[in-house]
Amino acid sequence: MSGESAYRVETTPRLAQWRIDTLSSTYRKSNPFLTVERNKHFCVKLYPEVSNLTREKPPIASFVIKLVSSSSLDRKTIVHPGICDKQLKNSDDFVWAVDTLFTGKLIIDVEFLDLKITAPSGGEPASIWTGHPIEKHSNCTALTALARMLTDSIHTDITITTSDGSIGAHRAVLATRSPVFYGMFAHNLKEKELSMINISDMSIESCQAFLNYIYGNFQASEFMMHRLDLLRAADKYDIADLKEACHDSLVEDIDAKNVLERLQAAHLYRLDKLKASCMRYLVNFGKVYEIRDELNLFIQNADRELIAEIFQEILCVWKGY
Repeated sequence: MSGESAYRVETTPRLAQWRIDTLSSTYRKSNPFLTVERNKHFCVKLYPEVSNLTREKPPIASFVIKLVSSSSLDRKTIVHPGICDKQLKNSDDFVWAVDTLFTGKLIIDVEFLDLKITAPSGGEPASIWTGHPIEKHSNCTALTALARMLTDSIHTDITITTSDGSIGAHRAVLATRSPVFYGMFAHNLKEKELSMINISDMSIESCQAFLNYIYGNFQASEFMMHRLDLLRAADKYDIADLKEACHDSLVEDIDAKNVLERLQAAHLYRLDKLKASCMRYLVNFGKVYEIRDELNLFIQNADRELIAEIFQEILCVWKGY
């Protein structure tokens, strides 16, 4: 039988049924996970559809499979003992040879108890029925609500004063993101008594960007605009993930206009990768000769240890030539 009208495939999230009118067919397919074959001897083979994901990270299935003859004269049902946590990579991973002779129409019934896949980003295989969509929805909703607490000043209980204005915030949120803020509110410090935090080394705009990051309401444009201020705040208030993000970003667009400022920041905040990148830009690429005036002014005010490192790097390059 070669026409599609001789079989149908019915599916639900956990159940697939192949309804076959005749056993003369050699190939049956169910989208998206499994395939059934019939060769010279009747057998059922289950394996994933070919894709980059299943080829490199095959799914792990637990299922019950049974064959049901739908003949009105001789109805038969055969149930496989069941498969638990079976990795299905190719057609040899699950083969069920059936000795019973079936006549008439046939139903092949596969009911999944579980199906585990590995995410493209890696990690341990996880069930596709673990509720990840609702988890993602819950996270998005929570972040939206948290952002509104800040933007709409909902029940703020602490005021942050900056160099040119003030912003209301929430002690609990700040304390959960920063051990420094946590310590302020856990002890009888002036910040706790006055319900005020003084961050005079930040403008209200850069402080707003800092709080937006803490509250999960961050925009890429404000990050790029305030990276050095955010780096300073992340170091001061011990927010490691923000500090790392700033570090990685500052390495990516070093040029003659910002290299000295970033070299100073790298030295001050102990950012080895940024410092090495700035040194390489200045010395290995010879940019130190293009910004002589700026470098002379920088040397007059920079930390002596950093100046020594610059000259040491220059000497090492000269020796190489």
